Formats: sequence, C-alpha cells, structure tokens
Amino acid sequence: MDNNKLKKLVAKEAVTQISDGMIIGLGTGSTMKYVLEYLSDQVKNGLNIYGIPTSENTAKLAKQLEIPLLSFKEVNRLDLAIDGADEVDANFNLIKGGGGALLREKIIADSSKSFIVVIDKTKLVEQLGAFLLPVEIIPFGWEITAQKVESLGGVSTLRNFYNQPYVTDNGNYILDCDFGFIDNPGNLEKNLNSIIGVVDSGLFINMTNKVLVSDEHSIKTLDNIM
Repeated sequence: MDNNKLKKLVAKEAVTQISDGMIIGLGTGSTMKYVLEYLSDQVKNGLNIYGIPTSENTAKLAKQLEIPLLSFKEVNRLDLAIDGADEVDANFNLIKGGGGALLREKIIADSSKSFIVVIDKTKLVEQLGAFLLPVEIIPFGWEITAQKVESLGGVSTLRNFYNQPYVTDNGNYILDCDFGFIDNPGNLEKNLNSIIGVVDSGLFINMTNKVLVSDEHSIKTLDNIM
C-alpha cells in the first residue's frame, strides 16, 4: 500500500475522535490535508465544530473546504489538536517542522486538552534524529545564532526556498539541524531554547496524548499515560 493510502486511512480514523461542539487545532502537512477533507464531509453532514489552523496553508484549505474557523482572540483553550509528525519515538516525543509550521503547531498543541498525532508506520522510530531537526530562529543575526546552535553538537543548514531563505508564517528563518541520534531530546530542547535568537525547536516533549499509526492492515492506537 502506498503512503497516500496509509495517510488517508489514518486521517479517516482521526476524524472519528472529533465530537460535536469541539474546538479543534488543525495541523499542517500532507496527512492533515486528508484529515481536513474528511472533516469537511462531516461538517457538511451537520457536525458542529470550529477549527484553529496551525498555518496559513491550513487556513486557506480549511476555508476552501468550508470548515468554520476561530482565532485565539475568541477562545483560550482547545478541546483537541490533530497533527502529523516527522518522527515519533518510543516515549511519544516528536520531531516536527518539516512543513515549516512548528511554532504555531506547538502553540496549538500546548493549548489543547488532548493532542493526537497521525502518522504512517514509517514515522515510528526508536530514537529521534534521522530526520533533521528544524529550529525556528530570528532573521537578525541568524549566522551567530546558527553558530550557537552548532555549539550544542549539531550541523545546521539554513532552509532555502527558490534560492532565498525560507520564511515562516511568523516571519522567521528555519535551521535544519543534524544532531545525529538524540540521546536526550528534553535536554536538547531546553538547551536550544536557551539560545538568544532561537524562537523554538521542532522537538515536542511530553505533549502527545495519543498516536494513530497506519500500516497495510490496520490502524494502531498508542495511548500515552501522562
């Protein structure tokens, strides 16, 4: 079964976690595209929900699919957030940010009563680090910030888009960092966030309540007892 079919399977299962009246954090990425499409079908069939998107791309697609949206001006707590991940380890820690929306994704995950991650089986790993770790940074003085990030033991590359620095929805840059396999993700997250110029990293530590994993045969639900 190809990856798109796996993504569709897990996306359809994720929508079953949504109940009438919920306010939902809507993640970013290829799997979330299918979540939004299935959610749109439910809304058109009478499901009463509101979403808060994690990126401008998600907001645009949600509007096209007629999913009603809110902002944090109107609410201060979400019932549920659904998002993908680039890697999920055995302790429910994540690397996110391949799509460039890590900061908004983290704000929404942190503001939700429950955070559900939807992935296919290829994203499950024993140890984080095969996927480059995105780190969102302030553009001013980014070169010195990159040096400080590398002083923690990694190699960083400024993300580019059409030969220009990639700019996030927040107006920042992203460093894609190779730290090898990460022995202590929590410690690395704290050290990265202590660097002036770093906005946040794509390490999501102790935030995930549930992971839905698709393979060729079924959807596996992994619950994190937090």
